[in-house]
Amino acid sequence: MASVEDILLKFALKNAHDYGKAQPTAVVGKMLAEMPEAKGKMKEVMQKANEIVTKVNAMKKPELEAALKHYSFEEKKKEERTVKLPNAEQGAVVTRFPPEPSGYPHIGHAKAAWLDYEAARAYGGRMLLRFDDTNPEKESQEYVDAIKEGLAWLGIKWDAETYTSDSMPVLYNYAEQLIDSGDAYICTCPQDEMRQKRGLGEGCECRDRKHSESTHMWRQMVEGNGKHEQGVLRFHGEMDAANTVMRDPVLFRIIEKRHYRQGLQYRLWPLYDFEAPIMDSLEGVTHAMRTKEYELRDELYYSILDVLGLRKPMLIEFSRLAIKNAPISKRLITPLIAEGKVQGWDDPRLPTLAALRRRGILPEAIKKFVLSFGMGKAESEPSMEALLVENKRLLDPTAMRYYFVALPVKLEVKGAPAREAKLKRHPADEKAGFRTMNARGTFFIAGADAANLKQGETFRLKGLYNVKLEGKAAGGLTGTYAGEEPLPEKKLQWVNDKALKAIVLVPRDLLRESGEYDEKSLLVEQGLVEPDGVQIKPGEVVQFERYGFCKLDDKASLQFIFTNP
Repeated sequence: MASVEDILLKFALKNAHDYGKAQPTAVVGKMLAEMPEAKGKMKEVMQKANEIVTKVNAMKKPELEAALKHYSFEEKKKEERTVKLPNAEQGAVVTRFPPEPSGYPHIGHAKAAWLDYEAARAYGGRMLLRFDDTNPEKESQEYVDAIKEGLAWLGIKWDAETYTSDSMPVLYNYAEQLIDSGDAYICTCPQDEMRQKRGLGEGCECRDRKHSESTHMWRQMVEGNGKHEQGVLRFHGEMDAANTVMRDPVLFRIIEKRHYRQGLQYRLWPLYDFEAPIMDSLEGVTHAMRTKEYELRDELYYSILDVLGLRKPMLIEFSRLAIKNAPISKRLITPLIAEGKVQGWDDPRLPTLAALRRRGILPEAIKKFVLSFGMGKAESEPSMEALLVENKRLLDPTAMRYYFVALPVKLEVKGAPAREAKLKRHPADEKAGFRTMNARGTFFIAGADAANLKQGETFRLKGLYNVKLEGKAAGGLTGTYAGEEPLPEKKLQWVNDKALKAIVLVPRDLLRESGEYDEKSLLVEQGLVEPDGVQIKPGEVVQFERYGFCKLDDKASLQFIFTNP
């Protein structure tokens, strides 16, 4: 089997042969199509790709063509990945996506939602959107709306929408059934004592409480009156069970907070372990998919359904999706927002759907990225590069081209003829037309390009003519017109003195390798965009040539967000 290095070399040679120079992101995109398992090590893959591309781009044409002969490039028909379910009947499959509305949806939610949606579609079935909203301390209508908006943006259409909190009377009824059958009891032990005894595999005195007493206490807890209005409802499992989940887990607890949907109507709220199996069964779910972190809880899921005599859905676990050096969980993101370290749920450094949308990541790229991991249980922590490679493939055919120079340096060119540069809006789309920019000897080029120029070096202003560098000074650069031919290797984008001030926010990894917040994770680059940039629409993604793909975030200030290299 070919190695990662060999496949990268293969496509670097092909890319350089076809386009003159190989581009690392294009090479990696081709490599991942042939070896998708490499997505879990994207940082190492990108490093190796950069090394190989540098070597290939240094090859002379005969050497390049000779190396290319060692590889074949037969087009393989790519099979579309479908989600396959065990014991699934065509037209009878029902899946559900059950988010808790306690934060904005992120790319991990996108994976779960797409798997649920694609599974239902593959079998002509239905997907339910169920809000598991039984913790009034954390949930809000804002998060409900954000989840629905995120799913709609992704292109996911659910067949029905339900809220677990609407079924509280039903859940209370099933809780009483568990108490009556001796499968649940009220426990009034302090939380620390309860936790300690569970760890030791020891029961407490509450386990031996009579059913009638637990029922009486339960009703007092529901109403909030009487001396026994504190406590929790626990499942009567096995305190010495090897699976610690079965050591009398808590099913209901008291939370006296206003609920965003139910107000103050309830004070006793179920935990996920209780509500999930019952709601799945009652709502007709046939295949309940969830991340593999819940595997140990499968026994409890089915035990509750067994003692209640309810229909059992099939549980299917898959691996949780995490992004390297990016906080996925609400537990990590919420304090970053509260402390002002990020701008909000749509900060472009975050992996939330709102942030990815603001950054210019396309829904189709997210879909392809998350579904590429399938239903497997193997853990992976890909970097953002894997998603960006897919996004670039989709953006490249449609994004209009413009010139932008970061940290601009003035360039005066002596003897330069006055000219109107005619520049393609898109190199591969003639119908896109042209943009024009006047050239009269005064230019601005990127600061990084200016720093790398050497005295006497000849370079080309893209789409215009050649310039020979004559001098460097604090006020800028001076050069002389150097004709049209031959074309020098170095080609630089430029803007004229009518260019517009612009800002580009460049998001980097929000967290360091250690998991700590990186205060330098958002770079703000000042620059100039060509005058035609005034036509860019809010929300439009364009390509700043030799810089990257950027999305117009704010029209008034011409603030862009860096989308893709």
